[in-house]
Amino acid sequence: MWWLSGWEAAGVAYQPSPSSAGSSLPPLSRPELAEARRVRAVELFEEDASNTEIARAVGVCAESVRRWRRLWEEGGASALRRRAATGWPPKLDDAQVETVRAALEQGAQAHGFEADLWTLERVGAVVERATGVVLSRASVWRLLTGRLGWSLQRPERRAVERDESEIARWVAHEWPRIKRGR
Repeated sequence: MWWLSGWEAAGVAYQPSPSSAGSSLPPLSRPELAEARRVRAVELFEEDASNTEIARAVGVCAESVRRWRRLWEEGGASALRRRAATGWPPKLDDAQVETVRAALEQGAQAHGFEADLWTLERVGAVVERATGVVLSRASVWRLLTGRLGWSLQRPERRAVERDESEIARWVAHEWPRIKRGR
């Protein structure tokens, strides 16, 4: 069972429907949950429930229900459906993103970089080579984290010259001598 954070204090818990309980379906995103609330409100509008009852049932304030009812009366249930995001379309289409994914999975050294680590600048260079599209650092970050699902990984800092056997010898022989003060 999962809860929508922020609504716990109000005592409102949202659970997956019985058909999806126990399945491998991911939990609803915040916009999907909001739309599910509005769809439930439409069902209650059609049952002639009062705004107060609907507000209590879906866990929103009565003012939101009044606004939803007004939209529903003017445009029907479709007026309360989620709309596509506004703004500029992405510079890379899905096929280009898959081309970039394949290129990045080859590793940085396969693209001529010295170390096998990805930086935003390196990814941007690979994107430009693979697709011809120039992305800003912020757009490269959104591509990596949003569309590709990658996360920031910091390399472990360790000296290349580190000799584990010499360290173990020093700890076993030198450190006790230094600790005794001789």
